[in-house]
Amino acid sequence: MDDCPQQTPLFTFGVIADIQYADIDDGYNFARTRRRYYRSSLKLLRNARESWSDSAVKPEFILQLGDIIDGFNKGQDSSDRALHTVLREFSSGPAELHHVWGNHEFYNFSRSALLRSRLNSSSRPGGSSSSSSRGLGAQAPGSDIYAYSFRPYPGFTFVVLDAYDVSLLGRQESSEQYSQAMDLIKQNNTNEDLNCPPVSEGLQQRFTMFNGGFSKEQLDWLDSVLSSADDKQERVTLATFPCTPAPPNPCPWPGTTSSCWLLSNPTAAWCASWPDTTTKGATTGTQTRECTT
Repeated sequence: MDDCPQQTPLFTFGVIADIQYADIDDGYNFARTRRRYYRSSLKLLRNARESWSDSAVKPEFILQLGDIIDGFNKGQDSSDRALHTVLREFSSGPAELHHVWGNHEFYNFSRSALLRSRLNSSSRPGGSSSSSSRGLGAQAPGSDIYAYSFRPYPGFTFVVLDAYDVSLLGRQESSEQYSQAMDLIKQNNTNEDLNCPPVSEGLQQRFTMFNGGFSKEQLDWLDSVLSSADDKQERVTLATFPCTPAPPNPCPWPGTTSSCWLLSNPTAAWCASWPDTTTKGATTGTQTRECTT
């Protein structure tokens, strides 16, 4: 960090988000307000990887914050090929990966397929180090909740959250989870096209088919992780897909609740695709460092 440039960091980590690779021609975003360069995203990933590798202090790990490939791959029947291409670029990098899942992951794969894939970094044997003070910690309960914590260095806990735990995306239409998510959306969105946000302003606009949220089960687990870290006086960083920067009310639809966010006071949150949060894009391969005290 700039305020202590002479000190050696305890550890560093890389952050990258919204790679959204696809082997297709350039296009536009959904609102047709910005150009999209699908193939070029691979070059940006290489730039980030080279930046990490050339750093004087190599990153301990990389946070990949979701949307690793674009949803257009599904229509091209190239989801597996595109994912393989991106992960191959990562494979020559200097550190292991911790993946967050975003909506484009679910445009391409079902939840069950993601849990079986290399994008499931919660199941990595041995954690992030052979040292007993590091590695994977608690994992969220439930057979298909993708949330876990890990400790890259004593006194620091990182938590990967599943922001599509409650969602229509990735769920079988016949499942109870799909039915519950549909009921929740329709209670708050009366549009015929549920991908169109409600007319009301503010947080109510979150209730769309392409969004997701946290179940009570996952939030209870997060509360226990934060409480444990608080007891140990550990610094906590949350890694998740879009979250509200400061939720005013406890609500299981996307974003953290005020109870776990404000009372437990995590050190930082790293989120993708939300303009009011701390986001680091694929163009820089930015590293965040914690300095010695």
